[in-house]
Amino acid sequence: MSKRASLPFELTLKVRDTCLCLHVQRAARAVARRYDEALRPLGLTNGQFSLMMALNRPKPPRIAEVAALLAMDRTTLTANLKPLERRNLVTVTPDAADKRNRLMALTAEGRALLAAAMPVWEEAQAANENLLVASDADGLRADLLALT
Repeated sequence: MSKRASLPFELTLKVRDTCLCLHVQRAARAVARRYDEALRPLGLTNGQFSLMMALNRPKPPRIAEVAALLAMDRTTLTANLKPLERRNLVTVTPDAADKRNRLMALTAEGRALLAAAMPVWEEAQAANENLLVASDADGLRADLLALT
């Protein structure tokens, strides 16, 4: 290829202004930062809070179930569990019914921290929802769910 390929700057502006992926990623980063800032005094990130909330169930879930819920691969989920395990907030044990699977559960310390984090999350949630000007939060959630 002897000629250098190029695109007009107008196309760059079009992508900047219309790309759903770019807008969702930018919004996700901004929203995540707000939750991270709110949860920081508790020593949690928004991802850790979501993971712990996913474990708040009557029966310990399998890694595959939680990975599907959080839309992450099992390897990433396992890596995200490690700091929570080190802090004694979650346990990971073999499934007695099938040793190939592992079950995750909140410890007493994890349940207590999650309970303490709930009012902080609720405040951050309300603040984020109050920033929505062009739609309602339920409509946005429905639209985002449609994209998944």
